[in-house]
Amino acid sequence: MPLYLDIHQCDGATAEDIATAHLADLKVQDQYAVNYRKYWFNQQCGKLFCLVEAPSAEAAHCVHQQAHGLVAEKMIEVDPDLLDGFLGSDAPNGAGAALMPDQPARLDPGVRTVMFTDIVGSTEITSLHGDDAGMELLSTHDRVVREALEAHRGGEIKHTGDGIMAVFVSAVCAVRSACQIQAELGRHNATGPAFPVTVRVGIASGEPIDQADDLFGQTVQLAARLCSRAEPGQILVSNVVADLCIGKNLRFSDAGEFELKGIRGRVPTRAVEIAC
Repeated sequence: MPLYLDIHQCDGATAEDIATAHLADLKVQDQYAVNYRKYWFNQQCGKLFCLVEAPSAEAAHCVHQQAHGLVAEKMIEVDPDLLDGFLGSDAPNGAGAALMPDQPARLDPGVRTVMFTDIVGSTEITSLHGDDAGMELLSTHDRVVREALEAHRGGEIKHTGDGIMAVFVSAVCAVRSACQIQAELGRHNATGPAFPVTVRVGIASGEPIDQADDLFGQTVQLAARLCSRAEPGQILVSNVVADLCIGKNLRFSDAGEFELKGIRGRVPTRAVEIAC
């Protein structure tokens, strides 16, 4: 059966309110051949995201309508593998709430931070020096990035050819991972390799469903655009990422506002001060 993720605006609701509504869903869902698996509740923002297996979006809607009348504002069909890659496949608590992977006593609000890396000049180096040179660059990049992901609890979503797309539960972990990548590549390049490896990094944070009507669609797009806009060796982040890192001994500088392809309006950005 198709898998859907929906979004509710529920300002003022408590975790207990949401748990009660979820249990009400479970009582009537069999009538519609629906299975509400779990939910992510961001109480601070008043947002609820429910994961449901259903024959149709309408069937899932009917369960909410009959159970408690709190119908979703938006519902999208999601790929199970992509969903697990971003949000994880851990079991919920007894009330159906998703929990933070590294802090099982806390509810998971569903916010994720996406990071893109991009090797500077890899196409030109491959063109000038051959495939072996290109593979040497890529091998070093992949090793350094994957070591940083493992050290800071990041998950690799996909390899982009000249870089890696990764996801983090914590914006702080994403920034620290990026700092580790740049520091390690700096040490590598200081040894005088034939082909130094320089990368750009872009990082953005967001909720599972946004204006893009796709799983983390706008967050992914923003992180990719920030990566493309970053200078060689720079870590460029959205203001949201910088705000999520307040009080964590990480330093940022104003990097200006840019028009980024596919993103509405001028986007304010921050650059990470690498010595972090």
